[in-house]
Amino acid sequence: MDDDGARLRIKQLAAEDRPREKLLLKGPAALSEAELIALLISSGNDEETAVQLAQRILSSVANDLFTLGKLTVKDLMKFKGIGPAKAVTIAAALDLGRRRKDAVAPNQVTIQSSKDAFQLFYPLLCDLPHEEIWMALTNSRCKVLEKTQIGRGGLTATSADLRIVMRMAVNSPSCTGIVLCHNHPSGSASPSEQDDHLTFKLKQAAAFFDIKLQDHIIISNTTYYSYADEGRL
Repeated sequence: MDDDGARLRIKQLAAEDRPREKLLLKGPAALSEAELIALLISSGNDEETAVQLAQRILSSVANDLFTLGKLTVKDLMKFKGIGPAKAVTIAAALDLGRRRKDAVAPNQVTIQSSKDAFQLFYPLLCDLPHEEIWMALTNSRCKVLEKTQIGRGGLTATSADLRIVMRMAVNSPSCTGIVLCHNHPSGSASPSEQDDHLTFKLKQAAAFFDIKLQDHIIISNTTYYSYADEGRL
């Protein structure tokens, strides 16, 4: 292979086909995922252009951006040409995109279905390698007053202190509902006995204060389980 062949190949493309120029001319929607990643890493290695390297990274996760988002900085650095700076840049960009999904102000969000709850919590939980449990407090119009993490666990389990949950709910003057959510990194959204126990204990505790447990959803990859949808509340 020519010494500069791989590196020059991208420069030899027509201006409208180079990632940077293409974005300027046509906007980011015109770029492929590989081209967008190429813009982040700027350069490839001795054998590949930035686009080719980005294509290889994507190919390693079957071109699935969801799986790509789960790669750690160390995982990314296993690719030739990806050092700490480039790996951190990719990880930061993916997390920024995830946060963008969650950028709507809480008081503009309503939870009227399990799908609403899933969309609220999914950006927070979808890529985590451990379990976390979150809750949202809602008012009589189902508007989200606040959302907060109430527990963090390991790979297979987490728990929440019901006293903390109820203290927060009772101290929120407009709160009439609670939506619970946690993730299963294992890949299965099916509830465990511990999940059932937490759900029913919280339902009882909330009812004592005339607060309704609207739902408890379990997120796994792109699917979820809803206690409300299953008629278990």
